[in-house]
Amino acid sequence: MFALSVLSVLAVVAQAPRITPSGDPSVRSDSIYKLAVNPADYPEDDYVYLLDDGVIRFETDGRGSRTYRQVIQVFNQDGAEAWGEQSFSYSSGSEKLTVNWVRVLKPDGTVISAKPAHEQESLAPVALEAPVYSDQKIRRITLSGVAPGTLVDWSYTVERVKPLVPGDYYSGWRVTTGLLTRRSRFLVDVPVSVTPRIHEQNVHFRRQEAQAHGRHVYTWATKDVQKLEGEPFAAAPNSLTVHIDVASPITWAQLARWYANLSAGRYAVNSTLESQLSERVKNTRTLEDSLRAVHRWVSQDFRYVSLSLGIGGYLPRLPAQVLETRYGDCKDKATLFIALARRMGVKANPVLLSSSGSADSTLPSMEQFDHMIAAIDRPQASGGRLYLDLTSELTPYGELPPAEEGSFALVVHDDGSFESVTLPEHPITANRAETHIAGELTADGHFTGRYSETKTGSLQYGLRSAYARAFSKDEISRLTQALANGVFAGASGDSLSLFDGRDLQAKPALAVTVRDAPVLSGSGGTRIFTLPEALPNYASLGLVSSLERRKPRRYPIDIGAVIGPIEIVTELRMTLPEGWKAELPAGVSEKSRFGAYTAEYEQNGRELRVTRQMLGAKGTAPPESVDELITWLRAVSKDDAKFIVLHP
Repeated sequence: MFALSVLSVLAVVAQAPRITPSGDPSVRSDSIYKLAVNPADYPEDDYVYLLDDGVIRFETDGRGSRTYRQVIQVFNQDGAEAWGEQSFSYSSGSEKLTVNWVRVLKPDGTVISAKPAHEQESLAPVALEAPVYSDQKIRRITLSGVAPGTLVDWSYTVERVKPLVPGDYYSGWRVTTGLLTRRSRFLVDVPVSVTPRIHEQNVHFRRQEAQAHGRHVYTWATKDVQKLEGEPFAAAPNSLTVHIDVASPITWAQLARWYANLSAGRYAVNSTLESQLSERVKNTRTLEDSLRAVHRWVSQDFRYVSLSLGIGGYLPRLPAQVLETRYGDCKDKATLFIALARRMGVKANPVLLSSSGSADSTLPSMEQFDHMIAAIDRPQASGGRLYLDLTSELTPYGELPPAEEGSFALVVHDDGSFESVTLPEHPITANRAETHIAGELTADGHFTGRYSETKTGSLQYGLRSAYARAFSKDEISRLTQALANGVFAGASGDSLSLFDGRDLQAKPALAVTVRDAPVLSGSGGTRIFTLPEALPNYASLGLVSSLERRKPRRYPIDIGAVIGPIEIVTELRMTLPEGWKAELPAGVSEKSRFGAYTAEYEQNGRELRVTRQMLGAKGTAPPESVDELITWLRAVSKDDAKFIVLHP
């Protein structure tokens, strides 16, 4: 029924179908199987979806069930590998998993295998690591007979028998799967007494609604959803991806009151913790120094158990318990820091957010949040407040991991009140990388000088991570040589200057002396000096060709994905032998909405100076601005110099 006439069937559906291992009464499987396509028409794809189906049932108290089914037509061996094994996860303490069926068939409906060849259930890795937090389990199944030309048909149901947050529910559905989808259906069944929040993005087909037996059913059904071809720097939201979000009518105020009540009394500091606090701040001179010390202690000396908020529940452990075990998830570490900050007389509160920065402020639900950080009131800070992520051990005090900057968050106060905030964001120029090479070239073609590198903001983490431990004397020696050779092959290195990546007040910087590097080739009246890789150019004609091939463009352009909200500065200053002259490449200076690039080549007396500076940007540009992007990239690519000719 459903496959043959989408709308006529679903228009009469007034209650969610009861899907069991016996089947789905609302979908004729044989009609779905007849939707199989000619693989030759899809040479770039490994498989397509004949059916993508989701049936969701919510109750007013937050209980409910979700049933998903897919029918996949496998084209080739890569597709068979992708679907030969599947896994389903659920929380055993609050959910019940039923694998309704998993079968492999021929396109005519002939069953090749009616059940999994192997099935195993185990604790999820996170539950093995921290069983005190999570009861999440994974059921893995192996299918037999999956091969090019077969169909895979599977369905499973997860029933929530114990709601995590009373009255809260949420579900999202993506109609555009990235591949051809012959039939797509998303059905939501709720009590008639509640009106869910519904967000539709680019839904250009009619939503069906029906009421019966005290239930209200919303159905989105369509057919032949075409594959969306990707484009470089595709921005979201856009006018192409089709997405539906459904959430309960709960409010942020209700959620804030719920969490405030749940966490009440969790900020107590016992005598043992009091003693530890005194030990950590005994050498500090100011309150700010004390906060820095406690921030470093909690973020670095308590092992982080990486669980999304909700998987391990929402109730944080008591600070004394976290101290005793020396580990915690995001809510544990945030709660510990808040308790200590309050003990020092600082106003501090929990902050709920999405770790990816994707929470939608217009769709209240605890399922929007998978992370918790801390907020402390500091009069000298911008806005009078600092936000601290205690799970990020390499993020300096007062900064946030890049993914969280500029995102929506909820500050929860003890009395149940809340603040909807936008987290602070670094200016682009604060995300800066600087590289400097300064030295002298001898007449026999050897360079000796100093290499230095500094990174800040979002660019600091690679450098901090690389030097976040102590090095032995032998390791320092090898590292010195490797860094010198990374600047110029064949160089020797000494006088290495490093920083401690775990010292959150230390500037992320290193320097090394590069000695006797053979940097010239050629003979006679001409020498060739190859520019070091530490001074890259930004020639990108391959990218230009890719953008050209995909015209006319359909997606808006994510400007931040072109270069990034960063600034990169590289400079070479090299003193030439007396009387030497350089053939200088032409300089470049190009600016657009996508970024600004400058390359300068000059010789003043004996000093040869090469500088390259790229400044990225943020925002969204319309699809038709791709020609402007191409023009800018072509202009930047004119600076493709890889070497400089020198005349003794």
